Amino acid sequence: MTDLHHLNIPEEPGDAMAAALALRELADQIERKAVRQAVEQGWTWAQIAEALGVTRQAAHKKHAAACASRRAADLTGD
Repeated sequence: MTDLHHLNIPEEPGDAMAAALALRELADQIERKAVRQAVEQGWTWAQIAEALGVTRQAAHKKHAAACASRRAADLTGD
């Protein structure tokens, strides 16, 4: 894992915050895709939660609706 000492962080606070926001959005996209794939492969919410370092309830609350709507879209061909 890369630490902050090896990153070229912008000196301007606005640029640094924009970079942090972009990284957060990318991390969220990666998390959503990984959770969707885990659900498709039959992982339990407890397994997903453990992998994410959160409670089962937190993982389910954050991702269950998106997984369900994605599954429904896949079934209808949307």
